Amino acid sequence: MHVEEHPEEHEMPAIPEEHDDPDHPDHNKDSADEADEADESVVTTSSEVAVDGSTPSPLKRIMEDQDILGRQSLPTSTTPKVMFTNKLPDSTRMKILVTGGAGFVGSHLVDKLMMEGHEVIVVDNFFTGQKKNIAHWLQHPNFSVIVHDVTEPIQLEVDQIYHLACPASPPHYQYNPVKTIKTSTMGTLNMLGLAKRVRARMLLTSTSEIYGDPQEHPQKESYWGNVNTIGPRSCYDEGKRVAETMMYSYRNQNKVDVRVARIFNTFGPRMHPNDGRVVSNFIIQALQNKNLTIYGEGKQTRSFQYVSDLVDGLHKLMNGNYDLPVNLGNPDEYSVGNFAEQIKEMTKSSSKIVKLEKSQDDPSQRKPDITTAKREINWQPQVTVKDGLIKTIAYFQSVLDESGEIKPTGPGAAKPEA
Repeated sequence: MHVEEHPEEHEMPAIPEEHDDPDHPDHNKDSADEADEADESVVTTSSEVAVDGSTPSPLKRIMEDQDILGRQSLPTSTTPKVMFTNKLPDSTRMKILVTGGAGFVGSHLVDKLMMEGHEVIVVDNFFTGQKKNIAHWLQHPNFSVIVHDVTEPIQLEVDQIYHLACPASPPHYQYNPVKTIKTSTMGTLNMLGLAKRVRARMLLTSTSEIYGDPQEHPQKESYWGNVNTIGPRSCYDEGKRVAETMMYSYRNQNKVDVRVARIFNTFGPRMHPNDGRVVSNFIIQALQNKNLTIYGEGKQTRSFQYVSDLVDGLHKLMNGNYDLPVNLGNPDEYSVGNFAEQIKEMTKSSSKIVKLEKSQDDPSQRKPDITTAKREINWQPQVTVKDGLIKTIAYFQSVLDESGEIKPTGPGAAKPEA
């Protein structure tokens, strides 16, 4: 696949001044230099000479290059680390669909699946997803991306479906609430239809938002939730609740093999800088010495997990035998006010912490009970919040260095910016 080049990385070489006058003192020197360059162009390096002393043909070199590209990712500014892919036999290599695979969590999941050696198909409409999140795989023969909206049916042949497609931050999912509902309902319905037709196992990334403003703490999977059905967050909360209902209706009626993950707050590199979430907002505000904005008194609590832990949990859930909902989150609980203080300290920022009006229906507390995850899929977080923040702060600093100023997103509806 075509990999877009960054023009700023390729400067035009300076054009030497030409001397057509044979009496010019540099005329013969230029001719000699050209001859030397012509001689150098046919000299092969030791790596280009075969064992028998012969020079490999251009076709052979192209094949060798393709072999290298088929074994690793390419370093990019977003993902500079090179990842190597395993070579699986046909009997174990799967075709895996990841909807929303160009997004924050989806792109990290793609990395894991690619390194395992599977064929990965990303379907994304790029509303919140970004091409740069997957650019390092575009050249790989096991990877393909389809620009497509999951609210429309699609015909593919796959073995597994990870259904992540849906805006997940409040400003983004509130920007077009009708489309958010359609993505969670029609999109899930289309993926379930595909799973039924090709007999693929399907995992839905649901959310802790289905618990609403919980009256149970911490939240177990058995808790039914406390959700305002007509509030500003309901397009996402209720959409995911209906999506879960669809999953188990297809399981019970059509024998579709399903998995449901209820994801709690997640952070890490490749978060959209304008998603308006607690972690991204605090970090980009602190790095720019802007006010850290808290909506409410800061006493509301959240639990934060690093993205690699979530990806491991999704992978274990998909490939395990448990088919009921599973909470995936880090039980370490922070008040939003204390979390802001921690990020300010870690970034050595001169920012002030400012309290603004509380957002409507903002949950007062959020903490997962992960007993089921420990028991059924042998999963629990491995990365501490502090270690994850160190990596995430470094990532956002690199984004700032590349793009300059980033304007934080407020709590209201907002369209994602590139």
